[in-house]
Amino acid sequence: MSEQVITSRDNALVKRARAVRDGRVREQIFVEGLRLSEEAWQALGPDGIREVIHTERIARDERGARLLDALRRGGRRTTPVNEAVFSSVSDTKTPQGVVMLAARPDTGPDVLLKSADTVPLIVVLHRVNNPSNAGAILRAAEAAGATAAVLTEGSADIFSPKALRGAMGSSLRLPLWTGARFREAVEWCKERGVKTVCTDLRAEKSHTEVDWTGPAALILGEEAAGLAPEEVAAADEALRIPMRPPVESLNVAVAAAIVLYEAARQRAAGS
Repeated sequence: MSEQVITSRDNALVKRARAVRDGRVREQIFVEGLRLSEEAWQALGPDGIREVIHTERIARDERGARLLDALRRGGRRTTPVNEAVFSSVSDTKTPQGVVMLAARPDTGPDVLLKSADTVPLIVVLHRVNNPSNAGAILRAAEAAGATAAVLTEGSADIFSPKALRGAMGSSLRLPLWTGARFREAVEWCKERGVKTVCTDLRAEKSHTEVDWTGPAALILGEEAAGLAPEEVAAADEALRIPMRPPVESLNVAVAAAIVLYEAARQRAAGS
């Protein structure tokens, strides 16, 4: 191992890790768990990883040892801590024994359209404030072939520990614009010929009646109240997902997945 095992919770690196975990160090993100750490290493590379804290237990695990070896070969410092210290850092009930402090990815409107050869399919999360839902939406979005996502002001921090776990690497790969104003995001889409389609329980069209084969952005509102009437009116189209009574609504992440996979189906059929 590169250093002696840290046994003090007051160690400077351990205290910094807790500060990153709690959102008090905004320029870095807290990545926990073996699978998510592997995803972060693949997505961010050596330049994106700042520090690694781990237990001896993860170093004895075959996958864990491979990851730590790759990190060291990439020039990253890996710092062992004892189980008690790691528990003081962990954000999970059953810690796996590895945490990365990584650089917060760049976000903004300039990163949304990376490839001119790809027909945009953008997901706009407007005030979706549950981090697990926000992360799950990005995971479903990437799986369904979405090209980017926008999170407006008032939405969950998509790089918080809970949101990162929900996205399971998707938030580190998808181009993102965070902190956008709702009107700003809608106008950005309109200026670039991207049709905006919002979800609304009162809409006449179902999600299967919308044409998803061209450039499009799916706009999802907050969990409890959805979109305000003026926000629905700002979009080019509105849709609803048919539901049998007495069910009146779906979890926002479930709704997002249903619509996005319809978009994927249409795009595959038209290719």
